[in-house]
Amino acid sequence: MPEAIEIHPILRRPALVCGAMVAGMLALVLASPFLPSARDGQVPVAVAQRDLHFTDRADGGVAITEAPSGRPVATLEPGEGGFVRGTVRGLVRERRREDIGSAIPFRLTAWQTGQLTLEDQATGRRLDLTGFGQSNSAAFARLLTNRE
Repeated sequence: MPEAIEIHPILRRPALVCGAMVAGMLALVLASPFLPSARDGQVPVAVAQRDLHFTDRADGGVAITEAPSGRPVATLEPGEGGFVRGTVRGLVRERRREDIGSAIPFRLTAWQTGQLTLEDQATGRRLDLTGFGQSNSAAFARLLTNRE
């Protein structure tokens, strides 16, 4: 004869509290696009902007040039600039999936809010580089002012 599983009333209350917390968090996440933001009504202002091309070199380095002038901005030698390489490679991989060439440059922008973004103008994808930490975003920030 099967035995009935007895639910202890002591365990019931924590289970209900945990369930209510999960339901509340889910409701907040689903409602967040409709909630007012501190930035509502503010138009972000770009303080520095540069359009860049990233080109792989035969020796494994990456040449970074300014668009449309083609002036050199920086060169990443083989084995250096891992964050810059990885970030751009991810965006290039997306371009390849969508069968988009490399003619359209990437746009690097420093905003008045302190945010630094890299936008793939071909796909419309924008990355907030400040979210990856200060040293990683600084690797891109140098590209706004560098001249080789």
